[in-house]
Amino acid sequence: MQTTTRHDWTVSEVETLLQQPLNDLLFQAHSVHRQHFDANQVQVSTLLSIKTGACPEDCAYCPQSARYDTQLEKEKLMEVEAVIEKAKAAKAAGSDRFCMGAAWRSPREKDMPYVLAMVKGVKDLGMETCMTLGMLDEDKSSRLAEAGLDYYNHNLDTSPEYYGEIITTRSYSDRLETLDNVRKAGMKVCSGGILGMGEQQKDRAGLLVQLANLPQHPDSVPINQLVKVAGTPLEQQGELDPLDFVRTIAAARIMMPESHVRLSAGREEMSEEMQAMCFFAGANSIFYGECLLTTPNPAANKDQALFRKLGINSDHRVTQQPKALDELLKTAAQEDPQALFYDAAVS
Repeated sequence: MQTTTRHDWTVSEVETLLQQPLNDLLFQAHSVHRQHFDANQVQVSTLLSIKTGACPEDCAYCPQSARYDTQLEKEKLMEVEAVIEKAKAAKAAGSDRFCMGAAWRSPREKDMPYVLAMVKGVKDLGMETCMTLGMLDEDKSSRLAEAGLDYYNHNLDTSPEYYGEIITTRSYSDRLETLDNVRKAGMKVCSGGILGMGEQQKDRAGLLVQLANLPQHPDSVPINQLVKVAGTPLEQQGELDPLDFVRTIAAARIMMPESHVRLSAGREEMSEEMQAMCFFAGANSIFYGECLLTTPNPAANKDQALFRKLGINSDHRVTQQPKALDELLKTAAQEDPQALFYDAAVS
């Protein structure tokens, strides 16, 4: 089965894809996956929150919004050296990409020198760098690229039609403009969405169409499952059918055959069997560590055990044994236990 890269998908076409018998959909997705990737390799990333809370946006899923009472302790921008130390710990335990996130609408000019220094410092460790700082204009995009930033994460979250039910303080076109600025600056794009926010199948199809019909497919596509946090508008949202999540992973793999599809936030709620189905369907990237700032994530030793069961090996060697990542990060952050990781669902 030979695949071609397309940028002309329609919502109705993707809905038909999602409605296939599950075995047929999984077979197609896995076949595409094997054409472009080693089916037994999973890329590993670590996320760190470099500035937590007090975000002015009203994203209904986000505990970092200043508009909601989620009992999240606000924190200032971290010092550069503290960020580098955590990157060293993550690298030693098996991560090959270090992602840094700040709860901003967009980075302020006074913070840019520190952000650029973080990028350069992590890059000097030999790691891939990723940041998510909110909206970027052309100038800030260019400066981040010049500093050595490899990836920029900015999620579309959902379909254009459902977007207004989730966010009102930032438009869909704002998000697309940031992705365009990032790509023009020469950085790789990391962009995906969140499932389980009350959207319909048509909205999941619409999200994938927006991503796959970009002039160039995102290099990384994080697919998040909503983590319901008390105090946010979506805390009482109903449960997402696990097979609908798997179907969306499979469709993403078929539509964006050369992109890394990241199994992102919400993995703590997923069984090993569900995660295995996602890997079979084409997911080949995860976030590594025991928390994503305000939401739980499977501990690194659990991920390692699951990888052993499935015969999956990270495409980055662990350089420090036998300590697992969660142990290393706890050691590196004894003085700062509240805010190690950034919420993967936040862009």
